[in-house]
Amino acid sequence: MTRILWALIVGLVSLSSLPVQAQDQEKRLALVVGNGAYQAGALQTAANDAGLIAQTLQAAGFDVVGARDLDSETLRKSFRDFIQKVQDAGPNAVAFVYLAGYGVQLTGENYFVPVDAKIARDTDVPVEAIRISDYSHQLSALPIKAGVIVLDAARSNSFAKDGQPLAGGLALVDPDPKLLIAFNSAPGTVAPDGAPPYGPYAQALAEMIRAGGLTLPEVFDRVRLRVNEMTKGAEIPWNAQKVDAPFMFFERKPDAPPQQVDAGLRTKPIRDFPAHDAYAAALERDTLQGYEDYLQAYPTDPLARRVRAIVAARREAITWRRTYNADTPDAYWSYLRRYPRGPHAYDARRRLAYLSAALEPPPQFTALDYDVPPPPPDEIVYVDRPVLYYSDPVFDFAPPPPPPVFFLPPPPPDFVVLPPPPPPIGLFVLPTPFFVAMPAYVAAPAYVVPPQNNIVFNNIHNTTVINTVINNPNPTPAQLHAAGVTAAMGGAPVTAAPQLPAAAMQRANLARPGGPQGVTPAQGAAMGAPGAVPNAAAAPNAMGAPGAHTLPGAKNGPPLPQSATAPASPAQQHGAVQPGAVQPGAAQPGAAQPGAKPNAVTPGKPATAMAPANAQPAPPTKPGAAPVANAPASPATAGKPGTQQPLTHAATAPTANVKPATAPSPASRTPPARQTPAARSAPAHAAVSPAPVSRPAPARAAAPARAAPPPPRAAAVAPHPAPAPRAAPPPPRPAVQAQRAAPPPPRPAPPPRPAAAPRAAPACPPGKCKH
Repeated sequence: MTRILWALIVGLVSLSSLPVQAQDQEKRLALVVGNGAYQAGALQTAANDAGLIAQTLQAAGFDVVGARDLDSETLRKSFRDFIQKVQDAGPNAVAFVYLAGYGVQLTGENYFVPVDAKIARDTDVPVEAIRISDYSHQLSALPIKAGVIVLDAARSNSFAKDGQPLAGGLALVDPDPKLLIAFNSAPGTVAPDGAPPYGPYAQALAEMIRAGGLTLPEVFDRVRLRVNEMTKGAEIPWNAQKVDAPFMFFERKPDAPPQQVDAGLRTKPIRDFPAHDAYAAALERDTLQGYEDYLQAYPTDPLARRVRAIVAARREAITWRRTYNADTPDAYWSYLRRYPRGPHAYDARRRLAYLSAALEPPPQFTALDYDVPPPPPDEIVYVDRPVLYYSDPVFDFAPPPPPPVFFLPPPPPDFVVLPPPPPPIGLFVLPTPFFVAMPAYVAAPAYVVPPQNNIVFNNIHNTTVINTVINNPNPTPAQLHAAGVTAAMGGAPVTAAPQLPAAAMQRANLARPGGPQGVTPAQGAAMGAPGAVPNAAAAPNAMGAPGAHTLPGAKNGPPLPQSATAPASPAQQHGAVQPGAVQPGAAQPGAAQPGAKPNAVTPGKPATAMAPANAQPAPPTKPGAAPVANAPASPATAGKPGTQQPLTHAATAPTANVKPATAPSPASRTPPARQTPAARSAPAHAAVSPAPVSRPAPARAAAPARAAPPPPRAAAVAPHPAPAPRAAPPPPRPAVQAQRAAPPPPRPAPPPRPAAAPRAAPACPPGKCKH
């Protein structure tokens, strides 16, 4: 009986654990944006940094949507769609947002700047930029496991040149529940521009995510140490978090080598470390109390001046945050009394003007009770300026030493120098870096729901397979299968590069209709999408950078070919010259040269065009004008009154039964009723020419045959007063220019006659010729 009861209990426990196991399945979602094509100043590494982080998150099992160089409308829609996607993922989802580009702060709020933003004054910031708190509050309100928002955007910028200046860097914020907020540079400070191909913050973040076995706070603590080492103290990242649930990007397998970092060092007093190691310990903790402990232990150390600047920036940022949270006139007056020329002095006066209060502190008011003491006099020099950066040559700080190994192990050898990524494959698409394989002892947690067709996630230990698909414009089905593409080609796209957000895909399709975005052209062709051509080149960039783009649209779309954008000539506007025809007076490919034999191809010249068999005569350009020939008139005869232009066709047309004719006599010339445009634009000397000389005319091309031979009588053209037949439309390619009489001397030699050439026929008087 006892055994039966025990079996029932075990069965009930196992059944009750099924829903718990189902809830433990973790969906990982990420939005990655890299904005670099700013009109106010391009960023060299923003798009590459976003591509590196997106690929690293893909390896960790994130379903990544990513794009580069997004405008305001597309960026807002992408945020909205991502929030909805996280909401649909369920209660055990992890959301990751990475934004690389320009960030600004205004009155205590942080903003991410789209590439089309025009921020001339401080009042333009809320209109042109994206306020981060609008989306962080929404993300925190969802029933998610954890959320991470990374702003790789604290950079010096040239925005708001008019009016009141903006405070430098990003503003200190209090993270919402279940969120971690991280900046590439500490609040109130700016980071130097990174050297291509990748910025130090993105490379350090990718390295620490790949390390495995690190909790979320430990990842960003190590990022701070690595970035400080890579930049020699010029950049100090910051993060704050309120994530209660445990989270790891990667786990370490049981056979992994032991960790070199001693976790007990975090609780060891700063004064118990040597001076150099004490700096690393204070930086790893990154608290105001930890930095003050260092200054108390080592006030005269060469690194003390650097730590004092860190303390000054942190103290001012905390003071301003408490002031902004209170949002009362007394609070802003309290800040102005402590920092009358501080970074947020203009922000305090903006809020006072909004609250209809005096801009300067009155003699009597209730001062705000801050939880940090006032700044000592030696700190004012670091915060009495709108922008603070630790590499300022005015300060001339001593470079910090490398962190000890027990705080931060050295980076993997294959992750020290990363090659630049290939150019992006299309509009808005992020660059795809060359993949570096994960260590064999690192793996994503088993409870992570793998995204469909994620090549990187399926091959984190196989560099060759991933790079074969990513860097090959035409991967074979066998290569796609080896990369883990198991779903049908008509289903989800292959995510060698992160999939574009729906809003970015819609914008991209305006410039390239029908083609799938976010995949290689060959993969799009394999998926059966229209317009996806293998080896299709990426759209050119208006700035000249490879792989970048211009926003599609009527005014700022991709540049058209030169032939499409060149203005039409006056002759084209009047219909005298068809598109593709050679303009009058221009060098004509394949035209007959003086002394050349008919139908002979001149070396180095293209062959003459064959006249179309179904060509129909075209009406003259204007009533009364002379017929327009296929070949333009020469300068000697263009515009001469009474000169009838010869009707020439392709030199390769049949020349049989063509009788030589003499030059037309002056009496037989019929002046046109109105001069042609060429006549009006001809020089004055072109109206005078010597008297015509009777000589055999060159063989003329026969008219297009409409029936079986013999050819129609109109093949041999003789001048008479009857209306001239209409000229045939120009062929697709320029025809051979007829040989014209030039003013002597010298006169070009006539072409050789046939063996038995008939005598020249006399001129026919008007109305007496018989046909």
